[in-house]
Amino acid sequence: MEGRIHIGLIGAGTMGTGIAQVAAQAGHPVLMFDTRPGAVEAALKGLHATLEKLVAKGKFTRAEADALLGRIRPAAALGDLSSCGLTIEAIVENLDIKKKLFTQLEEILGADAILASNTSSLAITAIAAACEHPERVIGLHFFNPAPVMPLVEVVPGLLTAPGLSERCAGLMRAWGKEPVTCKDTPGFIVNRVARPFYGESIRIYEEGIADMASIDQALKSVGGFRMGPFELMDLIGNDINLAVTRSVWEAFFYDPRYKPSLTQQRQVESGRLGRKTNQGYFDYSGSAARTAPEVDPDLAHSITERVLAMLINEAADALFLQVASKEDLDLAMIKGVNYPKGLLAWADEKGAAYWSRKLDALQAEYGEDRYRASPLLRRMARTSAQFHGVK
Repeated sequence: MEGRIHIGLIGAGTMGTGIAQVAAQAGHPVLMFDTRPGAVEAALKGLHATLEKLVAKGKFTRAEADALLGRIRPAAALGDLSSCGLTIEAIVENLDIKKKLFTQLEEILGADAILASNTSSLAITAIAAACEHPERVIGLHFFNPAPVMPLVEVVPGLLTAPGLSERCAGLMRAWGKEPVTCKDTPGFIVNRVARPFYGESIRIYEEGIADMASIDQALKSVGGFRMGPFELMDLIGNDINLAVTRSVWEAFFYDPRYKPSLTQQRQVESGRLGRKTNQGYFDYSGSAARTAPEVDPDLAHSITERVLAMLINEAADALFLQVASKEDLDLAMIKGVNYPKGLLAWADEKGAAYWSRKLDALQAEYGEDRYRASPLLRRMARTSAQFHGVK
């Protein structure tokens, strides 16, 4: 992928437009296509408005903004992407629709062209199964907003050609991104490892241990997280967060570690989806800012350690199952969801034995398999080893 290859971008929504901006900013000609009439033109109009604001703030010069916009052109038909060396789809999360699209792309693109999916929840191997040449299919999962968030998960499928992951990771670095490579497993790294941040926090609320605002405040004040789980779910959208949780749970054959909550399901059923509906776990209809509650320090510490034990366990299990390297697991959580530190590095601060005991106590109290400790966490606890000493 030497030089400024043409990039095809399918889907003119928020993610597609953001990825197009990233590619164009790196100097690539970009062709955007969407089946919805006028969608690409509307996306480019929105991008122009965004760049105008960035020029006003001094983030771009007028010449840079004009050059960036000039590199992105609408494609009238899918066939217009025939010259693209890399095409990235950012369309609806529906396996059948994506498979149909990739089948069409194989007939249009050159033999050496790469087909990438920005999916966050579907198996790359399953998408590639529709193709005659699945070896050129790969996952490139950007995070929203794509121009701002540095992480890209590079996900080879079972039949992806050897070396393609490295080539794509190199291209992402050239685009100013920080790529991590992971196995084609449910949720990849971030959406898998982050599940307890939401699920265990909801469980703490459901047990009446603390209200939502207090749980958020505990994890921010003690844990150092930029946002609490409830305000973050409201920002993401409770419908989206629930869909990802359900997808991971089902893909792992209903493992109780990922079980969705009735609390979130009721939020979605009531239409309280978060900021986009002005009502979620919190009310966003008023102009007054919410005041952070005072939380008892001991309670805040207990909440944080319970959630953190589950997060660390998930990261340890991902390492145990070789989903990604320890470096990429930690980098993904810092760069993908703004965690204050990598979870495996965090585990090393108090040692695996400390977190293993926390999980054992939870499992003994509740008798639930959701609290089972990862075999790797137990092994590390027995040997007093450091995760970042593991090779």
